[in-house]
Amino acid sequence: MFGKSLKVPSTSEALPGRDARMPVPAAHFVNGNRLAPPFPQGLELAMFAMGCFWGAEKKFWSLPGVYSTSVGYAAGSTPNPTYREVCSGMTGHTEAVLVVFDPKQISYEELLRVFWESHDPTQGMRQGNDVGTQYRSVIFYHNEEQQKLAEQAKVELDKSGAYAKPIVTEIAKAPKFYIAEDYHQNYFANNPDQGYCAFVIAPKLDKFKKVFKDKLRKNS
Repeated sequence: MFGKSLKVPSTSEALPGRDARMPVPAAHFVNGNRLAPPFPQGLELAMFAMGCFWGAEKKFWSLPGVYSTSVGYAAGSTPNPTYREVCSGMTGHTEAVLVVFDPKQISYEELLRVFWESHDPTQGMRQGNDVGTQYRSVIFYHNEEQQKLAEQAKVELDKSGAYAKPIVTEIAKAPKFYIAEDYHQNYFANNPDQGYCAFVIAPKLDKFKKVFKDKLRKNS
């Protein structure tokens, strides 16, 4: 939220970063499930970038069949970046959510629907008043099936005429995911009265709950 760079820096331009990983919690705040691998057999990964990751994480966590969610940084050049570095626009990363889910309980198509419904995919390096390369819209696929479903959904949504402008969402192979600092995990749940959460995220979550009211886990 500190920088408004609209150009992803090259590898040579990006900040140097560091070798050490940021300290992160070991488990999800609600059920104690792991935030980092290894995950139980049979679970799959999905990764989405759709603006500020605080609200995005909360939406995916609200879905039954989601084992855990973690927020972090993806698709940049700086190793193990800090939040402040990412917000400077000089790491190349976008804020992303890693979703660990059980395909027997929730499909990848359902996760895609949440992605499309939860932000404006026609905005490039921004979402609303949040401006910068860290807010770009991206679907990161982990296998050929996810790639196929994502590309198909993008084409169909573009053809539907739902948006007056072209969809600019990137679809790219999942890169290395750097889990964000401890205090960012489950941020909205832990800080509902913080200004940005109360006045920007909360209204969007209310709208989300109305659209997906029959799909949400209890007490979400």
